[in-house]
Amino acid sequence: MHLAITGSIATDHLMTFPGKFADSLVPDQLDKISLSFLVEDLDVRRGGCGANIAFGLAKLGHRALLVGAVGQDFETEYRGWLDAAGIDTGGVLVSDSRHTARFVCTTDDDHAQIATFYAGAMRESRDIDLFSLGQDFDLVLIAPDDPEGMLRHTQACRDQGIPFAADPSQQLAWAEGDVIRHLIDGAEYLFSNDYESALIQQKTGWSEADVQAHVTTQVTTRGKDGVSVFTHDGERIDVGAIDGVVAVDPTGVGDSFRAGFLAGVAADLSFERSAQVGCAIAASVVETKGTQEYDLTREPFLERIGSTYGDTARDEVDAALSLT
Repeated sequence: MHLAITGSIATDHLMTFPGKFADSLVPDQLDKISLSFLVEDLDVRRGGCGANIAFGLAKLGHRALLVGAVGQDFETEYRGWLDAAGIDTGGVLVSDSRHTARFVCTTDDDHAQIATFYAGAMRESRDIDLFSLGQDFDLVLIAPDDPEGMLRHTQACRDQGIPFAADPSQQLAWAEGDVIRHLIDGAEYLFSNDYESALIQQKTGWSEADVQAHVTTQVTTRGKDGVSVFTHDGERIDVGAIDGVVAVDPTGVGDSFRAGFLAGVAADLSFERSAQVGCAIAASVVETKGTQEYDLTREPFLERIGSTYGDTARDEVDAALSLT
């Protein structure tokens, strides 16, 4: 299965606040909010939704084409990192004038997050003609990116009759209902978390049933409660989260789940098994600081699946995926 992953490619600046943001919020003064949080550490890591998903797929033995826009600074080290990981970076456009996008995120003791995102060169992803890359795609995942780029890639997939997976997630906050409807209508897969799922309904005016009628398969992650997959024939598949996870940082967990799920689908695993693979790789990411810093080796990964989902799940995943 040949996958193209379109989405942001960024540098993550990750900080930890030893306290709770909620303790500093005055509900009746939020219109005058002016806060500064003293953090204890700073980690600068490689990230971006598109890059994170492509990286997770590579960890599971699947080489995908990464499509996105970056600055000249990408060439210094980031491209080499992705190439070495087994990602096809031939779809990356390098800007002549802008820096690679920056994600700046502070996480508190409750794993609540306050983040800002500098788009930079990501804005130029709207200039990428997806189907000029000479690729015959079986599925295109359209992850958070420059909004105009996301719209262009979505319409290109429709025009070419290529199945696409919609992952609007972080871009839902700014988007109006007509934009969201355009991004998800006709998607083979719709990825979101449970909050984003409710936001989609609110902004589009569609009910839960309406949303499911406009896509083939809806995949909704629920944090520590696992994930629900809604198929086009009305079946609901619930998969629990991995047992015994010691959470360190939630950044990039959703991206890694998508990678695991798509790797399972690409390997002809069932939706249940694919969701279990997604939950297992997500557990590795949440236990690690940084979105591409986790280790994923065959036996520990399979043992984790077996201990939570049983020996049959372990054996089927073992036979399907090419982990090292």
